[in-house]
Amino acid sequence: MTTTLRGRTERCSRLRGEAARRPVVSRGQWLTYAALLAGLCLTLMPFAWMVLGSFKSQGEILRDPNGWLPHSPTLGNYRFWFSGLHIGSYFENSILVALVTVAGNLVFCSMVGYALAKLEFPGKRLLFVVVMTTLMVPGTVTFVPLFVLVGRLHMIDTYPGLILPYLASPLGVFLMRQFIRSVPDSLIEAARIDGAGELRIFAKVVLPLCGPPLATLGILTFLSSWNNFLWPLVVAQSQDKYTLPVALSLYSTGEQATNYGLLLAGSVMVITPIVLVFVLLQRWFVQGIATTGIK
Repeated sequence: MTTTLRGRTERCSRLRGEAARRPVVSRGQWLTYAALLAGLCLTLMPFAWMVLGSFKSQGEILRDPNGWLPHSPTLGNYRFWFSGLHIGSYFENSILVALVTVAGNLVFCSMVGYALAKLEFPGKRLLFVVVMTTLMVPGTVTFVPLFVLVGRLHMIDTYPGLILPYLASPLGVFLMRQFIRSVPDSLIEAARIDGAGELRIFAKVVLPLCGPPLATLGILTFLSSWNNFLWPLVVAQSQDKYTLPVALSLYSTGEQATNYGLLLAGSVMVITPIVLVFVLLQRWFVQGIATTGIK
């Protein structure tokens, strides 16, 4: 009996101690959480309406444009995209252009960032100034000269014409340089003493440490390439080279301009890969932003 009472007393004391150590959420914190939750709901509302609207028929959307839940859910909009509009080829073009662009940026931007961060050569500071200056130049300024250059190289309406101008970016170079600067010089010097060349040091020592910035650069590049509209619209002059945003814009005019269910379904298919990429790599993305001096 005494042992049982002592055990219960010890258990109660332990529970009281755990409750005392538990953090107390103040009223101000609750208000902050409520404000953040309200902001999240306001941000997600248009996307939720778009997804739900993509499962509605044209008649239902016209009858109740402000409604949320579809009364008779249908996959007709998605079926029409794949069967009638052959969206598969546009999707493949977007995937090809985006993946090659991401791979090029990961390789070339990290190589230039390594050179600017760890190598000594004449004109290094001037080159970095040029990179930063290029970062501040709007893309519309270089659009026409870039198009003329691609035209003279006979790459109009080709995959290289869609990809090559975006294989490296000044933002990617800056991002990688800022992170590689934090890599200890002792690691690089030890590799040089062992007889490793610069390319091997970059591939075997530096690059394996660059997981967070590479993930950040990959997400930003994929987002930019996937959503790129104006350049593919001008360079891709035949339907078999159209990317998904270009195809969606073309089918939003003419006889399909008022088919809102079809446009909503196309918009869902455009943003879904971006959301998936960010969800899968969000931990690396946050680490990359926090460790490269951009925060």
